[in-house]
Amino acid sequence: MVNIFTIFKFFLSLYYIYENSHFLGGFFLISYAPLFAYLKEQNISTYQLLQQGIDNRTLHNLRHNKNITMLTAEKLCRILDCQLSDIVEFK
Repeated sequence: MVNIFTIFKFFLSLYYIYENSHFLGGFFLISYAPLFAYLKEQNISTYQLLQQGIDNRTLHNLRHNKNITMLTAEKLCRILDCQLSDIVEFK
């Protein structure tokens, strides 16, 4: 018989695989390297993004290629006057 601890460990391992799939050769890697290249090219600092309403947590997620919402991606595109393909790439 399976106990609750075993079930918990199973779901915890699934969550770990999901959260770290880009490290484990999983589904795909979201990269925001184009965003930072675009910022450098346009001479825009992350401080300016903070002033435009992009919060620190979002900047952290962008730096670490974590997920952001599509609303945030749209906001970035509006602020930077660019297309989504200018700030994100899928590998």
